[in-house]
Amino acid sequence: MYAIIEAGSKQFKVTSGDRIRVDQKVEDGAKTLTFDRVLLVAGAGDPKVGLPAIAGATVTADVLGEVKGEKVVSVKYKRRKGFHKKKGHRQQYTEVKITGINV
Repeated sequence: MYAIIEAGSKQFKVTSGDRIRVDQKVEDGAKTLTFDRVLLVAGAGDPKVGLPAIAGATVTADVLGEVKGEKVVSVKYKRRKGFHKKKGHRQQYTEVKITGINV
C-alpha cells in the first residue's frame, strides 16, 4: 500500500518504512508527525483519490532528526569589472520515517 501526501508545497509518494526529508519544522521533543493532507491511497484494492484530499486519512511518521541538504552555490560575475561574488546555502530539513498509512 502506498500514499501520496502533501507536506509543505511538495508531494511525496510514500510507503511504510520510507524515509523522507520535509521542509516542515517540528517542535523540540516531538517524536511523531501526522500528515493529514493525503491525496491518494492505492495498492490494496481500488485506489482512493481525494478531491483534493481524502477526508479522515492520515499518514503517521517518526521524527528522526534535523538534517542539512546539499550545498547550493550561486555566483555573480560581471565581466571586465573585477566583480565576483560567491554565496552558498544549505537548506534545513526534518527527516522522518513513515510508520503507517491510516485510511
